[in-house]
Amino acid sequence: MAKIDFGGVIEEVITRKEFSLAKARRVLKNETVAVIGYGVQGPAQSLNMRDNGIRVIVGQDPSFKNDWKRAVKDGFKPGETLFDIEEACAKGTVIMMLVSDGALKHIWRRVEPHLTQGKALYFSHGFGWVYRDLTGVKAPKDVDVILVAPKGSGTSVRRNFLAGVGINSSFAVAQDATGNAVERTLAIGVAVGSGYLFPTTFENEVTSDLVGERGVLMGALAGIMEAQYDVLRKNGHSPSEAFNETVEELTQSLIRLVDENGMDWMYSNCSATAQRGALDWKPKFKKAVAPVFKDLYKAVKSQAEAKRVIRVCGAANYKEKLDAELAKMGDSEMWRAGAAVRALRPREKARHSTVGVGGRGKN
Repeated sequence: MAKIDFGGVIEEVITRKEFSLAKARRVLKNETVAVIGYGVQGPAQSLNMRDNGIRVIVGQDPSFKNDWKRAVKDGFKPGETLFDIEEACAKGTVIMMLVSDGALKHIWRRVEPHLTQGKALYFSHGFGWVYRDLTGVKAPKDVDVILVAPKGSGTSVRRNFLAGVGINSSFAVAQDATGNAVERTLAIGVAVGSGYLFPTTFENEVTSDLVGERGVLMGALAGIMEAQYDVLRKNGHSPSEAFNETVEELTQSLIRLVDENGMDWMYSNCSATAQRGALDWKPKFKKAVAPVFKDLYKAVKSQAEAKRVIRVCGAANYKEKLDAELAKMGDSEMWRAGAAVRALRPREKARHSTVGVGGRGKN
């Protein structure tokens, strides 16, 4: 492991220097990786591994026609590399559980009989294993239980791979039955296109992930945007002006500067007026939202959030309700204004890399 200074705290991470793609291929040369679920993370991880020379099959319930058709479109062949869930689990030596958290409880009974000695049970989220009293997930003592959690959506995992860059992932081993669980985990982490891998535990991964998604990454971000947009509109600003000052400048300019060199560097590349205002108001926003984050963390640690996910997301009519919620968001004035703004952006001719991270990724 490489020792890296993260803001004064030394952590150990795995880079391509410590664990190359060639080594990952050697570790996985006799493995058949069965990806169960072709929804969000499934396509990205399947395609990245396949492009990197790993033997991959997909297990998908044919009744989910859109996901099945997508797998076929992506080159997985029914009866050869695309199977129903049970057959894929029987054939796989590494069973990757990439179904949604809400579906785990319903899918697990179809997977469990095929967890035979020496296999690995893989997750990209600690939810199913940490909350196994709620999900029903369990594994015999003679199988490895491992995790690689990319820090991004499936879309980002695939896009970064095709662009020749990685996306950071955490990794963990909950059960090492074969004595080879760590190498298996790191090999898969490299094969799915991780830029680097940092160690965690299943418990820490699911806690930080649930807090992050509900907080800064999605919930808080959307809520703050809506609040600012609404205040601007109620005070006479046009939709285009309110959207540009709330979303467009953030996503198209400022966040890219943060990504490049940090928040302080972004501040240093803004006007003195913007710098002063941001520095003065940042503590006020922090003070305002800190209690919300404390409540959020308690809700995650108490399993209240996990129970809600299983109860709500596992309901038979959940997809219809979700679609209605998302449609309401998309049909709000702010995001209709956003669609108009995006349509006005100058378009460059699309350029895509044909080489994935360390492998043979093809667009």
